[in-house]
Amino acid sequence: MMLKDPFLNERFEPDLMWFVGIFDVYDREESKGVELEAYDPNDQADRSMLIKKYCLNQPYLSYRHKLALVENLEAVLKDPNFDFQAIFEIDECETNSWPREEWYLLESPRRFFQDVYQLATEIWKEDLLVAASEDKSTW
Repeated sequence: MMLKDPFLNERFEPDLMWFVGIFDVYDREESKGVELEAYDPNDQADRSMLIKKYCLNQPYLSYRHKLALVENLEAVLKDPNFDFQAIFEIDECETNSWPREEWYLLESPRRFFQDVYQLATEIWKEDLLVAASEDKSTW
């Protein structure tokens, strides 16, 4: 058994893009881009609101997906050499874009993910407890 991607019939990879890919506004600059442009990801209050409203509000993620994401995030946060800025870098050949300039070079990309972790462990607490109580080999 394996935990499946919510959209594809393949193994779920709990990488950090699950938390920030939701902010990609490519080809939606006039709608989602305008909505997200109002928030500064470097501002603590705005960042918390963005994380709660978008990163942690993905109804297609099961409680098992949430645990896998949080465990992966916890592991990378323990790595002092992990390049969090790389998550926000977009190759000019890619069809992705962030809602405002600040996303391309955050003051502290690690802080952004520390906030995601802190809020996820609070907001997803019940789901995480249920998933942690299961035998992962049955997923």
